[in-house]
Amino acid sequence: MANRTVKDAHSIHGTNPQYLVEKIIRTRIYESKYWKEECFGLTAELVVDKAMELRFVGGVYGGNIKPTPFLCLTLKMLQIQPEKDIIVEFIKNEDFKYVRMLGALYMRLTGTAIDCYKYLEPLYNDYRKIKSQNRNGEFELMHVDEFIDELLHSERVCDIILPRLQKRYVLEEAEQLEPRVSALEEDMDDVESSEEEEEEDEKLERVPSPDHRRRSYRDLDKPRRSPTLRYRRSRSRSPRRSGGLTSLFNSPSPRRERHRSKSPRRHRSRSRDRRHRSRSKSPGHHRSHRHRSHSKSPERMVAFDNG
Repeated sequence: MANRTVKDAHSIHGTNPQYLVEKIIRTRIYESKYWKEECFGLTAELVVDKAMELRFVGGVYGGNIKPTPFLCLTLKMLQIQPEKDIIVEFIKNEDFKYVRMLGALYMRLTGTAIDCYKYLEPLYNDYRKIKSQNRNGEFELMHVDEFIDELLHSERVCDIILPRLQKRYVLEEAEQLEPRVSALEEDMDDVESSEEEEEEDEKLERVPSPDHRRRSYRDLDKPRRSPTLRYRRSRSRSPRRSGGLTSLFNSPSPRRERHRSKSPRRHRSRSRDRRHRSRSKSPGHHRSHRHRSHSKSPERMVAFDNG
C-alpha cells in the first residue's frame, strides 16, 4: 500500500521509522490532501523538488489537526528512507533554507548522537530568517540557528517527539567528539591576536635602533657647558654687570642726568610753584602762616597800635 514503509528500510532506534511520528498525527497525515496528491509515488530524487517548494516549517495546526507540508514530507522521508549522503547534501544546501531544515529534522530523528552534533552544530552559524506556523495557524518569525537549537535541546519539535540524545560532554570525555569551538570564540581569538600583534609592533617602534643609541652616546660624550659656568664667566668678563638687576634700577639713565645738568633752574621754579599751590589750597596752612608772621614781627604790632 501507499502508506507502508519500504521493504529494504532499516529499523531506527529499534522500531519502524514511521512509528517515530505519533499514531494520531500519522493518521491525520495519511488523510490529508497534500499527502494524497503531492506525496504519492515520491522517490528520494523527487523529494528534493517538493522540498524546494516549501515556504514555512511547522507541525499540525487548527482545530481539526491539519498537518503542514513540512510535516508530510518528513513522514515521507521516513517511509522511503533515503541514503545518508542525500541527507547530508540536504543539510549542506545553502540556497534553499527549508531544504536544509528538512534534512536537519530527518537527521535528528534517524541519526546517531555523534552524527547529530557533527552535522547540525555547524548550522549555528546560519542566521537567516524562516517562517514557522504554530498550532493556531499563525505564522511566526524565527531563525535557522534557533530551529537547530530546538532540535538539539528540546524534546518536541514540529509536534514530533524527538529520540533521546546523548549529552555532548559525555562524548567529549569518551573522546568520541572534539570540543566545540563557536564562531564567536574564533572571532574573539582573532581580535586578541591582532591586538597582541599591534602591541608588539608599538613596542618595537618604541625601542631605539642601535644607530640611534650610538648617536645618543656621542652626544653624551660631548662636553656641555653648565649654566653656572656661563654665569661666572659673564661676571669675570663684564664688571659693569656685577651689580645685577639692582644696579640697573638704581643707576639713573644718562638722559635724565643730561636733563638735570642742563636745566637746574627749571626744576627749582617748578618746585616753588608746587609749594605755592599747596599753601594756597590748604586753609590751615594760611592760618599758621599768619600766626607765624604776627609772632615773628612784634614791632609791626606796636606800629599798628600807635597808628
